[in-house]
Amino acid sequence: MQVKEVMTSDPACCLADTPLPEVARMMIDNDCGEIPVVENQSSKLPIGVVTDRDIVCRTVANGLNPVELTAADCMSKSIVTVTPEMSLEECCRIMEEKLIRRVPVVNERGSCCGIVSLADVALQTRERVAGEVVMEVSEPTKSASATAH
Repeated sequence: MQVKEVMTSDPACCLADTPLPEVARMMIDNDCGEIPVVENQSSKLPIGVVTDRDIVCRTVANGLNPVELTAADCMSKSIVTVTPEMSLEECCRIMEEKLIRRVPVVNERGSCCGIVSLADVALQTRERVAGEVVMEVSEPTKSASATAH
């Protein structure tokens, strides 16, 4: 099975200067937890991603007002991407290795053409595959497990 068989095509994307409340609204309107940040709407070259967790951890938890910020203020800049032709197995391996729940899909021009989430994997594969990815991605870090006790 290839990534293109499970990905959500043509995902909502924003620009670096998109106000954060608008990014959050895009998440609600598209029922998703990650919005790719692209260089511009014509090239759709990804330069980062904003997750619901980014908004909470990088703004709200730090006492910043998200209403006054843009996507660039809290986006993850070192993004990982996959291609439509990549095997789903390889995509899952990358998600496990990088501890990510969602990954943008880029075409041969490097343009964002889709996104794969754990939900996509769960809906399209055997439950065991999705369970293995969730278990690996959800593995607590040493600092998190040390503070949990």
